[in-house]
Amino acid sequence: MGRLFWKFFFFIAIAQITATFGVGVLFWVENLERNSRSTEIDLSPPASFMIRSAAATLQFGGTEALRSLINEGRERRLKLYAVDENMNDLMGREVSPKLVEEARAVLRTEKERRVVELVKAANGHSYLLFIPAPPDEFAGPGPREPRHMRERRPQPLFFPSMPIVVALAASMVFALLLAWYFSYPIRHLKNAFTQAASGNLDLQLEPVMSSRSDELADLGRDFDAMTAKLRTLMESQRRLLHDVSHELRSPIARLQVAIGLARVQDKDKLDITLERIERESMRMDKLVGELLTLSRLEADVPGSMEENIAIQPMLADMVNDASFEAGANGKQIESRIDCAVEIKGNPELLYRAIENVLRNAIKHTAPDTAVQIHTQVDEANKLLNLSILDRGPGVPENELDSIFELFFRSSRTKSNSSGHGLGLSIARRIIEAHNGYIRAANRSDGGLRVDITLPFMADEPARGQTLDA
Repeated sequence: MGRLFWKFFFFIAIAQITATFGVGVLFWVENLERNSRSTEIDLSPPASFMIRSAAATLQFGGTEALRSLINEGRERRLKLYAVDENMNDLMGREVSPKLVEEARAVLRTEKERRVVELVKAANGHSYLLFIPAPPDEFAGPGPREPRHMRERRPQPLFFPSMPIVVALAASMVFALLLAWYFSYPIRHLKNAFTQAASGNLDLQLEPVMSSRSDELADLGRDFDAMTAKLRTLMESQRRLLHDVSHELRSPIARLQVAIGLARVQDKDKLDITLERIERESMRMDKLVGELLTLSRLEADVPGSMEENIAIQPMLADMVNDASFEAGANGKQIESRIDCAVEIKGNPELLYRAIENVLRNAIKHTAPDTAVQIHTQVDEANKLLNLSILDRGPGVPENELDSIFELFFRSSRTKSNSSGHGLGLSIARRIIEAHNGYIRAANRSDGGLRVDITLPFMADEPARGQTLDA
């Protein structure tokens, strides 16, 4: 049992014990007050009727008539007292002075109910008429102990011990179960965090907490989501290191071969070898540059993101530059750009992101086909939608979400691709840094469609039209 368990147990137990004693004190005080208010005089309606009858009998028939009334039916003798001013009972019975005092107190306070009467008889004596309270129902058969005898007993300082013991035992059990209920999943969480800190991210809390539906279960599910994300990141890091080393190994190996050939070849062939060395070094420089850009984006250091970018002139310049590259390979660029909006961000990075997508489309579109670039302005939501469409082989449906991952190359283009698989990854991170998103889908009539959505500044005028691909 951990410290948290005992803290839960201690505070819950204290609360339960305090509540138990508090309720017990209330019952005890109420019981004492009830005993202090109880009386030995019968205050019931039948007793009131008997007292009135006895008073009338004594007043009009005298003491003998009252004796006859009390003695009527020996076995069922009426428990009625008639006490004169000298504390003598009419029937010669012994009467407790305390009982007589209580009858007089009832006479003063219960006049309307007439459960006690003071009647002056013809013989000159005044008789106090009252009936003692019947025995308690729970007292069982036998004579009832007079109240003045019971009051001589010492009153208990507290209520009976058995309810206390039962209440305390129930409180301890309840506190134990409640403390265990809270501390059990927390112990699993502590163990899971310890395992995660030591590098084991395979431990899952969902099987342990599947039967719960509280905040601790939500915390366990969040922990599983966190470890899953960490596993993905660590796997991506390992894959990145592997892919970078693989991508760098090939040009380095070719550089070493070219340098070796340059040492043994004739001077006439030296220019060709140097050209190969230059090409491989440029390839490595490009790869390192892309990795540095990706590293900046991953570290959330994209540079200044507060410039106002006029998107339409940027796209026009980009289309003009891309048209030369496409024309050299027997391809074309078809553009319908109508988006007089401004986007807040970094113009250099945004240009690079869109250009990466456009150059990728030019690379994969079939010869004698056109790459289309369209814009659409959503005035209601202040969004700019940019679509780039090609007529290439497309991407398998199960790979559409993966083409924006690091070093990913589609199975349909892997054999003839000369890139590193970083262009679309960089594009996605730049678009997300500008609070936009990018997605890809296969065209129904062949080719790939890449849609880029960017928010534009709300106070800028915008005009546009809906264009179908």
